[in-house]
Amino acid sequence: MRSFPKTRMRRLRKSPRLREMVAEKDLSVDDLIFPVFVKEGIKRPEPIASMPGQFRHPVNGLVEEAQSLKELGIPAMVIFGVPGTKDDVASQAYDKNGVVQRAVRQVKMGVGDNLVVITDVCLCAYTGHGHCGVVKDGEIVNDATLRLLAQTAVSHAEAGADVVAPSGMVDGQVGAIRGALDRAGFTDTVIMSYAAKFASSFYGPFREATDSAPAFGDRRSYQMDPRNAEEALREVALDLEEGADIVMVKPALPYLDVLYRVKSQFGVPTAAYCVSGEYAMIKAASERGWLDERAVVLEALTSIKRAGADIILTYFAKDVARWLREGGQFKV
Repeated sequence: MRSFPKTRMRRLRKSPRLREMVAEKDLSVDDLIFPVFVKEGIKRPEPIASMPGQFRHPVNGLVEEAQSLKELGIPAMVIFGVPGTKDDVASQAYDKNGVVQRAVRQVKMGVGDNLVVITDVCLCAYTGHGHCGVVKDGEIVNDATLRLLAQTAVSHAEAGADVVAPSGMVDGQVGAIRGALDRAGFTDTVIMSYAAKFASSFYGPFREATDSAPAFGDRRSYQMDPRNAEEALREVALDLEEGADIVMVKPALPYLDVLYRVKSQFGVPTAAYCVSGEYAMIKAASERGWLDERAVVLEALTSIKRAGADIILTYFAKDVARWLREGGQFKV
């Protein structure tokens, strides 16, 4: 190995041009997915207090949001629904005229194939108890939930969704959804599985946005224990075996080690979700002048890409697209 002073690592860092030439990873607008919330029964966007700059949109208003993403070059949105009514069997989740199904049809009519439309497939926002499946005697009934998730995914594909994203951490959900989609003739519909979704404390603002906090208990019996990385790899392997096309690690920043291991071990298209709590922390600190928002966001998302993400779901997607357009790659 060459020794100092023959090898001076700072040589390649002195010039901005040289730094760009030897950079190992750069963000691209093609890496980004923008999460959006669509709410039944509202006529104008509603601000989300714990997520400054984010809104719950009316069904008809989502087309305008989709147009703005298309103009910025962002390739995809993921839609989360907030229904007008809830019940124990989450019937609005798989209603053909549900809030997400109508929103997908509106977006597809507005922008066609110029935007990849992804739908979240889960039941928590549609049940009165706020859990991600059918509940009996205070417990989530795994296998009874699979049928409802499969129905939901098929109804989204029928509405025009390009990708369905099961997020409930229900055992066997990918296999059940893949089978149902194939039987319904949607063999080309992509499954992006929340394969390693941790029982995280970073989801609070999202639960406010979707009114989906559990009415009792918590989700630790089905979402992953934050202490477990080997288990995450087993979860990913199972989802791939069942037919997942893309796997996801959620949250992103506290689980970069898991993200790196997933990408290294499986080498498949891998997504990471920079979640609501991560967004809210950066926003709050930036608003107080404690952090430079642009610099911190670009650094954070670059670290997610460096750890192995091919795809990053982030509420900062529109800001990042504008910054990149202005020549705002990660700078220090």
